[in-house]
Amino acid sequence: MADDGASPSTPPRRGFGFRWTILALLFFATTINYVDRQVIGILAPTLTRELGWSESDYGVIVSWFSIAYGIGLLVTGRLMDRIGVRWGYTFAISAWSLAAVAHAFVRTVPGFSAARAFLGAGESANFPAAVKSVAEWFPKRERALATGIFNAGTNVGVVVAALIVPWIALTLGWRWAFIITGLLGLVWIPLWLVAYSDPALHPKVSPAELAHIRSDPADPPVKIPWHHLLKHRPTWAFVVGKAMTDPVWLFYLFWLPKFLDENWGVELAGLALPLVVIYVAADVGSVAGGWLSGALIKRGWSINRGRKATMLLLALMIVPTMLAPTVQSMWAAVAIVSIAASAHQGWSANLFTTVSDMFPRRAVASVIGIGGFAGMFTAFLFQRFTGDLLDATGGNYGPIFVVLALAYVAALFIMHLLVPRMDPVKLDEQAVE
Repeated sequence: MADDGASPSTPPRRGFGFRWTILALLFFATTINYVDRQVIGILAPTLTRELGWSESDYGVIVSWFSIAYGIGLLVTGRLMDRIGVRWGYTFAISAWSLAAVAHAFVRTVPGFSAARAFLGAGESANFPAAVKSVAEWFPKRERALATGIFNAGTNVGVVVAALIVPWIALTLGWRWAFIITGLLGLVWIPLWLVAYSDPALHPKVSPAELAHIRSDPADPPVKIPWHHLLKHRPTWAFVVGKAMTDPVWLFYLFWLPKFLDENWGVELAGLALPLVVIYVAADVGSVAGGWLSGALIKRGWSINRGRKATMLLLALMIVPTMLAPTVQSMWAAVAIVSIAASAHQGWSANLFTTVSDMFPRRAVASVIGIGGFAGMFTAFLFQRFTGDLLDATGGNYGPIFVVLALAYVAALFIMHLLVPRMDPVKLDEQAVE
């Protein structure tokens, strides 16, 4: 690492330090994660026509991803706390890459359901590992920005998928879209193994950068059982936030191509541009949302006030989403959904950061795993409900978009009731395993 000119007692200048290399790898892993999960959403209209799926069939298929992802979060969050992210991340991306490729070799609803379940189980490790990595490599004042940056990989992944999947499918066939994208993760693994280790032991981390990373008070060296975490209201606040908003994001991922196709006849060759617009906007929201709360805190706002004010603003930006099915122009709908997707990603960056704001590093991945399970369980139910409702109403998306629009305001209201002040959670020594 180039000398940043800082003494051990002063933090390195902004933009320097090996922690940003680690963050870049987290960004690329998250990008690959979303490329792999998004392929089926882009191909959904094509697969529906070719394989004869109903809306309910499609809801069943994507719901298996959600429930496996949620169950996986309970395991992978704990696994990351136990064995660390270096090897945990490696095993996870290997597993989900193989599952992504497996989609190419099935044709039935049960076959696709099984492939989605294995993909969800593997991909469930990404966010517990990434948020834990941020907690290990960044001080609290930089974590919202760092989370926003790696979280932006979700939108980049969708954009990349929107650009390459239609071309692959139209040129080589839909099976090759799953195979080629599924192999991307295997390129990332050696880079991660070479780069990642404990900051205190890393040869490319200077004393000044290590002091900056460790500038927050040390966390007590305890391992926290789940039942102990469930006793704390901040855990339930995070659970509520995930349970009420994760289904919204997964609806965007898996149903937007079908929504555009059914309402405006946007077929595979024409999907790239509207999806790129939506998810580039979401990328901006991810970084801007993380930056805004951090900027307010740097101006002297409390963590509680800064995070919640930002999340309220973003929640209000999402309310007009209910108008998307009623507008006459496809691009008007794309504009509405772009704002909602941008606000969701800013919301998500702040929601994840509230965990590291309130919990010690050793508990972060476990809390995220619990909340993630809640979010994926409600997504499992919502996806099946969506498929059944669309079949029953002949494709009426109106009631669904009303739910999407109001979910964030309702979630923040309940979260505030549970945690009026975001004080650090005090975990007593009886929590030691």
